[in-house]
Amino acid sequence: MYFNGIIIAFLTFMIIGLCHPLVIKLEYYTGTRYWWTFLVTGIICVSAALFIENVILSSILGVSGASLLWGIGELFAQKKRVQKGWFPMNPKRKHEYE
Repeated sequence: MYFNGIIIAFLTFMIIGLCHPLVIKLEYYTGTRYWWTFLVTGIICVSAALFIENVILSSILGVSGASLLWGIGELFAQKKRVQKGWFPMNPKRKHEYE
């Protein structure tokens, strides 16, 4: 039996599941100022995936990179969701939402 597909699916689910709260917490504590870390890390992961022969590791790096790159848009969307009142606003950064 081959478990590669199941392993990749499970790890993909976990990566996406971790990126969602990461975006929420990052926006709450720092705002959108660190969006570039998602960009740099995402590009590094996707680039590294091109050079890894192991299917599982390459897939996980590719999924991680794509999730981080997608997270950039989600970080800015999260700011809009906070402005709409859907998520709590950090009182220390209230001036950033005005």
